[in-house]
Amino acid sequence: MKDESVDLKKCSKVIFASFSPWENNRRSPTNGLIEPMLSYFAPRVNKFVLIDQPHPGSDRLIPMIETYSKGKLKSTTKSSLFVSFLYPFLILNNSLSTSIIFKVRDFLSVIDFGLKANDRFDLFIGLESINTLAGVILKKLGIVKTVVYYVSDFSLQRYHSSWLNKMYLMLDRIAFKNADHIWDISPAMMPARIKMGLVPVANKTSLYVPIALFKNQVTPRKIIQTTPYSLVYAGVINSENGPNLAIQVLKRVVNTFPKAQLHIFASGEDVKIQKLRDLTNKLSVQNKVYIHGLITSQTELINDLSQFRVGLAPYVTQKNSPRWWADSTRIRLYLAAGLPVITTQVPPIGKELEINKSGLVVNDNVSQLTKAVVSLFKNSNLYNKMKNNAIKQAQNNIWDNVYTKTLKRMDIKLVE
Repeated sequence: MKDESVDLKKCSKVIFASFSPWENNRRSPTNGLIEPMLSYFAPRVNKFVLIDQPHPGSDRLIPMIETYSKGKLKSTTKSSLFVSFLYPFLILNNSLSTSIIFKVRDFLSVIDFGLKANDRFDLFIGLESINTLAGVILKKLGIVKTVVYYVSDFSLQRYHSSWLNKMYLMLDRIAFKNADHIWDISPAMMPARIKMGLVPVANKTSLYVPIALFKNQVTPRKIIQTTPYSLVYAGVINSENGPNLAIQVLKRVVNTFPKAQLHIFASGEDVKIQKLRDLTNKLSVQNKVYIHGLITSQTELINDLSQFRVGLAPYVTQKNSPRWWADSTRIRLYLAAGLPVITTQVPPIGKELEINKSGLVVNDNVSQLTKAVVSLFKNSNLYNKMKNNAIKQAQNNIWDNVYTKTLKRMDIKLVE
């Protein structure tokens, strides 16, 4: 669906409603795309408003309203007493899980801001369906002109509870039908919606808005500066991400390349980390596997990743795993570090790796993954080509490029 062409230099008021975990009174760097949105929009428009809704489990519960003018933070306020009345219920439900009362809070925080703002906005971008639906109401009230549904996470089976999952999918459909534009971080999301019964709307399609990085984060090293025969795994320790597979692959790779080693940058419960250590002992590769803590700063993590040779993303086939429909930040980080990637058939980004010849996509089993690693270690020409292609892919996938391209597809011109 196309709106009348908009020049953000003239139509310069934008709202972004999102979330972030808060700890020790500070916003976590792992949040709902706040940094890229601030970096892109705040300097380019006259007024940018961030509605930051603390994630369940945070030490802050009431949403914060940050107002920027021409790139500079001008004010920070809390949602009004109207939203603050929910505080006692938020405390009772403040755990790291989905809570209906937090969703109510998010919805009301957007409506509350819109009604109090005494202003009109050209663009509303809501991360996830609840924020988008609130934005749709603001549009019906004449407070915003264009509504974007920004989807960073999607799954056909998001919740174990059947009624909660039906509600989740229903809200997605309603947000899709009523928003003016849909930004999906993965091209696999739209086919999944159709599979679940969404009837496509004429003249409305989802726009592919992949996870990206900042230009200064693409920091590969020369091959001579990297560790020979080194593999790296970065991510959360859980079954669907395949850390066990990575260790099992290393066990076989050392048969061909005795100097091979695996570095794991991971977050997870201590018991899960210990299970990985137990596996390395069982396979007698404890002196070949180095387990580091996960670095939360993407820039610092990329710098550490760049000292290795190959990035592993051995996602495991699991029915209704969100990995089937999501983008892979882990793989994006590998590319920014200049690493050829070896992954499985699970993540949608695998097709991009094949098109760009920046990685290998194989089945999620030890034999296929081992074969892929050995092929890269043996064939220096293939490795060099994939490394160069990985760097090019990362350089083309920076936030400025992604958002500018997306706005152009929406007929929104950005004059800088």
